[in-house]
Amino acid sequence: MKKLLILIVLGLTLGSCSEYQKAFRSEDTEVQKAAAIKMYEKQKYGKAIRLFELIAPVYKGKAGEENVSYMFGMAYYNTKQFYLAAYQLESFASAYPKDSRSEEASFLAAKCFARLSPTYSLDQTDTEKAIYKMQDFIDRYPNSTYMAEANTIAKELRVKLEKKAFEVAKQYNTIEDYKAAQVAFDLFLSDFPGTVYKEEALYLKLDSAYKLAVNSIPSKMHERLLSAKAAYQSLVKFKADTQYKTKADDMLATIDKELQQFSK
Repeated sequence: MKKLLILIVLGLTLGSCSEYQKAFRSEDTEVQKAAAIKMYEKQKYGKAIRLFELIAPVYKGKAGEENVSYMFGMAYYNTKQFYLAAYQLESFASAYPKDSRSEEASFLAAKCFARLSPTYSLDQTDTEKAIYKMQDFIDRYPNSTYMAEANTIAKELRVKLEKKAFEVAKQYNTIEDYKAAQVAFDLFLSDFPGTVYKEEALYLKLDSAYKLAVNSIPSKMHERLLSAKAAYQSLVKFKADTQYKTKADDMLATIDKELQQFSK
């Protein structure tokens, strides 16, 4: 019985392979299309893709193209070829906006761009593109069944940009480029006013302003001390009991002491 089952499975497998090979070598696009759809339905996406690649140019602008275009994009998506899937699914949604699958294709295309977004420490060009694509989907389909997932993905992408911007600003402080650090923290706080890193960002801006001021040449010290004092005030105004209070108060004491020389 066991041997019989093995032979049946082997026969079906060889039959499927033979059917695919015949279709692949065929010059009849209808035969290739039928085989591609069959491979797709059997979730043999790799084989389906190779056949779709052959027939997609032939069906361009012809009846039946929408099904070929949709399955082609979904086959790429299911094999995690996200660049190709995004292109194909976007093309389908653009060409057939009234098709019942257009909304799904638009969402999955945007999701592909999100999948291509790298870790926050790398260049975030793809993340910015993914946010644009997902926001475009949200704007075009405000009542979509995918809305909750779309909003979650968009939020995760923005958090990644936020983390990147914060780490860049922190790096300027770490390498002691205190002037650049202050500019970077100002931009960060302006771009992400509700950030979870706000307290630390305000403290590090103070730290940068303080260190720049106390190590300045006399002609620039007064202005920079005042800037550092303003940074202190911003921190305690945001959170009076900040975890950095002791360090910040020590800085303020030094700032006030140094400012006395300019009041004489």
